[in-house]
Amino acid sequence: MNHPTLLALLQLTSPALPIGAYSYSEALETLVEQGLIRSASDLQTWLEESLATGSIAVDLAVLLRAHRAWNRDDRDNLIYWNHWLSATRETAELQQQSWQMGRSLLKLLQNLYPQNDWTVWDMNLNWNIAIVFAMAAGLAEMDEQTAALGYAYSWASNGVSAGVKLIPLGQTAGQQLMLRLTEPIAQAADRAVMVTDDRLFSCNWGLTLASMAHETQYSRLFQS
Repeated sequence: MNHPTLLALLQLTSPALPIGAYSYSEALETLVEQGLIRSASDLQTWLEESLATGSIAVDLAVLLRAHRAWNRDDRDNLIYWNHWLSATRETAELQQQSWQMGRSLLKLLQNLYPQNDWTVWDMNLNWNIAIVFAMAAGLAEMDEQTAALGYAYSWASNGVSAGVKLIPLGQTAGQQLMLRLTEPIAQAADRAVMVTDDRLFSCNWGLTLASMAHETQYSRLFQS
């Protein structure tokens, strides 16, 4: 990987990227309140299983399809996968999170890459964050597997950050957990490259139920 591409990857996966990721826990807040996640070990299990069979695994596979469509300048296919991904969101909370982060990143990309012709894109469409991340990766001339790896890392990092605040965990424990997640993150990115369209499914009912509860949770640190 050349230096500009590596730096673009670091920028895209930075917690400082102003797209609002820090304000979401993806229902971890509810799981902690219910006592289902109480320790770093519990959080690790949740994140590992999500990477293997949860909605993030589908997001990664769709991200790769969007990346290929972007590189071919295939707008129809890119929009198709964006609609497809929106339809898989099982709660309003998860759907709004994906759309809000997608809109924020798209606005940022317009300022980072003003030389790109943005007039051909419908800025009023509810773009999902995984789709826009694929656009960003394409603009940075990032290969698809690197894009998937970066997206998976960013997702896991946000989950660990939420767990550090909620359980709570110490900062060192959070960094130790990120290190233990290195292999599961890499495996998730590798699987996403191989999955075919007829294998795009997830086992997501735990997240769905927790997200539904979080929408009405009385006291929250994270956005709903």
